[in-house]
Amino acid sequence: MKKTILSGSTVTGNLTLGNYIGAISNWKKLQEDYDCLYFLADLHALTVFQDPKVLNDRIYSFFAQYLALGLDPQKNIIFAQSHVHEHTELSWILTCLTPMGYLNRMTQFKEKSEKHVKNINAGLYTYPVLMAADILLYQADLVPVGEDQRQHLELCRDIVGFFENRYGEGIFKMPEAYVGKMGARVMSLQDPDKKMSKSDENEKNYVSIIDDAKKIEKKIKSSTTDSGTEIKFDPENKAGLSNLMTIYSVLSGKTTQELEKDYEGKMYGHLKVDLADLVVETLRPVKEKYDDLMKNKDHLDLLMNQGAERAQARARKTLDKVYKSVGLLTRR
Repeated sequence: MKKTILSGSTVTGNLTLGNYIGAISNWKKLQEDYDCLYFLADLHALTVFQDPKVLNDRIYSFFAQYLALGLDPQKNIIFAQSHVHEHTELSWILTCLTPMGYLNRMTQFKEKSEKHVKNINAGLYTYPVLMAADILLYQADLVPVGEDQRQHLELCRDIVGFFENRYGEGIFKMPEAYVGKMGARVMSLQDPDKKMSKSDENEKNYVSIIDDAKKIEKKIKSSTTDSGTEIKFDPENKAGLSNLMTIYSVLSGKTTQELEKDYEGKMYGHLKVDLADLVVETLRPVKEKYDDLMKNKDHLDLLMNQGAERAQARARKTLDKVYKSVGLLTRR
């Protein structure tokens, strides 16, 4: 039996080079060895106001981006979170088990509350519980997470404990973190002290996987480095340069030590030009496939529906067990 991996991405902004390096490039490799489910976290997106038309378009766009990046809808289950209502049903049951004190500890809630002071809503507060429901519905063994999501996975594990203490064991698997060994954290191009984010308001901070060649080149070449000249991997003292070298290393397969030798005696500009070319060529087939997929939304609808049906069949089995455990009746 293959182990089950589940992951997804909130449908805000566009998937970035950071997403590609930190998660999605690993997903493509994992689909051969694991039972994989990947979902579009459209319900999570609602914690911040979304223009309805933009959100609708973005759901199609994200699904097409997943496929363009090489995720096979036959080898994987790829679906929209909102198409499987079991997510919200399980989330409510788990919310009723989760102490407020645990939610008060969530650092992302504090950060997002400061950023969205006019919309500090209950969904923003409780979405880690929905995230736990996303994971537990499918009996996931492994969840690809960055360091900023580890706290949420730990809460998910705590929630399993709360459930078992009250209703007994054997309903949920205890999920573990899966973190890629290289490039798990790609930083902002203009502010290398923070993670590259698809929700960043400054487009110069990230490369979108569907950016055109000229835009990619401009962003890479204008990225922040330091005032030195030596090309050396030193995250503490050369954060911007080291970030570019990390990207270069992952995409080229070369170590940062090999890159230091390749660029010995050369300037930062030489590395940036070569890196821009590498990123453009890496993402070129992705952009071409994406553009082709977006021309046929009926085809995307068909694939999304198929994915949702496969996901729901599995989610229902878990939720039926949960209903029985807590004393709720299932429809007959």
